[in-house]
Amino acid sequence: MRVFGFDLLAYPEHMDHLKVDGELLYPLPKQYFHPEVAIQNYQEHLDAWALMEEIGFDGIGFNEHHTSPYGLMTSPNLMAAAASQRLQRMKILIYGNLLPIHEPLRLAEELAMLDCLTGGRLISGFARGIPREHMVYNVSLAESRDRFEEAWEIIKLAWTEEVFSYQGKYWSYKDVAIWPRPVQQPYPPVWVPVTTSQETLEWAAREKIPITPGAVATLGARQDMVRYYAACIAKHGRTLTPDHLIAGANVYIADSREQALKEAGPYMLYFFQTLFSHGNIYQVGRQRESGYVREDNLGWLRPEHREEFLRTLQGFRRVTMEDLARNERLCWGTPEQVREALIGLAEALGSNTVLVQFNQGAMPHEMFVNQIKRFGEEILPAIKQHEVTKVALA
Repeated sequence: MRVFGFDLLAYPEHMDHLKVDGELLYPLPKQYFHPEVAIQNYQEHLDAWALMEEIGFDGIGFNEHHTSPYGLMTSPNLMAAAASQRLQRMKILIYGNLLPIHEPLRLAEELAMLDCLTGGRLISGFARGIPREHMVYNVSLAESRDRFEEAWEIIKLAWTEEVFSYQGKYWSYKDVAIWPRPVQQPYPPVWVPVTTSQETLEWAAREKIPITPGAVATLGARQDMVRYYAACIAKHGRTLTPDHLIAGANVYIADSREQALKEAGPYMLYFFQTLFSHGNIYQVGRQRESGYVREDNLGWLRPEHREEFLRTLQGFRRVTMEDLARNERLCWGTPEQVREALIGLAEALGSNTVLVQFNQGAMPHEMFVNQIKRFGEEILPAIKQHEVTKVALA
């Protein structure tokens, strides 16, 4: 199996004391941002990624978010450029650039540069982005899907055509040939994370793009997502393989499951209760009203999994320690428990790649580094020796 790290790079100072009626201030004014904290945070995370490479991880992934301490990678391409000068072997996964809110030709050029800077180690993930990003950039939520797919067509043309022209609804170009070009041909690998969107599953199947099923989903819901994705791929005359799927998991290693909950639980609660939906529309109903999702967006979800999935999706601000103890996505516990949980998750989804997150709730850097080291010593060899050979759900 391949093992990637994933890092949100949250602002490391906890801000619960700024909440009003249970909500972190939005927008969060300048006075609460401390540049010296950010400087140290960037350096520490780059150091952590270099440690992951030394230990034997296959890649590091990170994403794009705006106007929130949720994550300080407003430009994941800048982070990838910085990482490209520190990392010599690992894949660099941008997971991902938010297509609806950016100029696609500029993205195509920057990603081609990054593929050159990394010597062909770039994995270019794309995402639509959460509603907050659209509101910040004044992009209609109702246009999000169309913008995403149009931007992808433009990027694909820019990467593959000698010279291209394009006349679209949102962007148009005439006689363009980008320089530099991607190292990887016809273009860098593209992955896409899927939280709920049926349309994204259908698009990924059509474009032969691997997915990470269910960012916050229960196991049953994630398996439903894989089943639907497999059916979509089959419609295009192809068969789903373990290389089409990336299993996301949160890891914490301790001497017992109880100790893991005690040590990591407060940081995970901070993530769910404070950071995860800061300034964002998170209710499915309101997302439908805005046009961000369509009415049948959960058509992939089996009826028996619907209630639990929606409760999980919309109830994270009320998550308790007891909820964490029941959460199968959290591969927490002894080294043996973590190994079994990760391999079990990969087999349950049919994925031969795991995307492992250690520091979701802005834990202290020493704690983060200690987890990376323990994972490398006690978990990584067994995971890399295991191979998932089929997608049973297909």
